[in-house]
Amino acid sequence: MDKIGTYEFMAEPFHCDFSGRLFLGHLGNQMLNAADFHSTDRGFGMKYLMGIQRSWVLSRLAIEVEEMPSQYEHFTVETWVESAMRFFTSRNFCVSDSKGRIYGYGRSIWAMIDTETRQPTDIYDIDDGAIKNWIVTDKLCPIERSSRVRMGEGAELVRTIDVNYNDIDINGHVNSVKYIEHVLDLWDIAWYREHRLKRFEIAYVAEAHQGDKLNFYREQTAENECCIRLVKTEKSTNSETEVCRSKVLFEVAS
Repeated sequence: MDKIGTYEFMAEPFHCDFSGRLFLGHLGNQMLNAADFHSTDRGFGMKYLMGIQRSWVLSRLAIEVEEMPSQYEHFTVETWVESAMRFFTSRNFCVSDSKGRIYGYGRSIWAMIDTETRQPTDIYDIDDGAIKNWIVTDKLCPIERSSRVRMGEGAELVRTIDVNYNDIDINGHVNSVKYIEHVLDLWDIAWYREHRLKRFEIAYVAEAHQGDKLNFYREQTAENECCIRLVKTEKSTNSETEVCRSKVLFEVAS
């Protein structure tokens, strides 16, 4: 079996925005699907891990795109493991059309947790560290790695939402892609008519659950660049805990 997994998807029209292009959240979702298909086929996927009280959780994700697939268009997601350490593994993505034209790339970092304790667990304990047999070191992923999102005291509270049923995934916490969608909803359609999303980064810090409230603090850090800090307010204590940070880079639409 090839170390690199290749999976075909279609940009279904109800997963596309007003411009007829795939939502970034749905592209992210298909990247995560490709990661699951790849790991499952090679013996360290979610289906197997859940049976031994283990699970993959996404720690960081960076997506950089030159263009998004159009509705009904078939596109391919390639994915491969770039490195693996005791508690974290890095996985890359390449998105292209049926003719091999590149739409963009992604970089991600994953941790494995014990589903009972919610604590990180040793990746090498799985099948005697077999993940090391699938590492690819000679395939290029030309985008920058995720940066540390730095924010000052000037971040403004711009939105508060409740965490509801549709936000929660199989791990019992807010789904990774839901955070992406909620962050991108901070700009309206008028903004997206004039700007194109160039790069999106997110780093996950803590879990949020149904019943929490999410506060969004936004700070403009450069022209067409913003950083966002998501903080949860727990219903029982009303205390704030940082959940994740994101950096969003736009370009003026041509």
